[in-house]
Amino acid sequence: MNTSMIPYILIYLAGVFFSSLSQILLKKEANREHGSFLQEYLNPRVIIAYGIFFGCTFLTMLAYKGIPMNWGPVLETAGYIFVTVLGVTILKEKITLKKFLALCVILAGILLYAL
Repeated sequence: MNTSMIPYILIYLAGVFFSSLSQILLKKEANREHGSFLQEYLNPRVIIAYGIFFGCTFLTMLAYKGIPMNWGPVLETAGYIFVTVLGVTILKEKITLKKFLALCVILAGILLYAL
């Protein structure tokens, strides 16, 4: 990996992080009661979350200008880590031993690929 790839890797990871944030936003909204089917899908939180997803697509396309295509799936796995950390901090979810071990396997895979 050369140093010219670092900004593109950071752009990709930023896209993954914001995508994870939008997933948390959608989960929070899914846990609320809504008056109708339309209110469930046409409310500000859901629209903002999908807007963030849309913006993350552009970040991913921009990142692919500077990183090889085979790096994308590896960097995308960071989303599992981001969602878990955000779930614990924002949604007050608990990390079970099974989730912790799964995250360790993901991290090991990322490190193995990077080496």
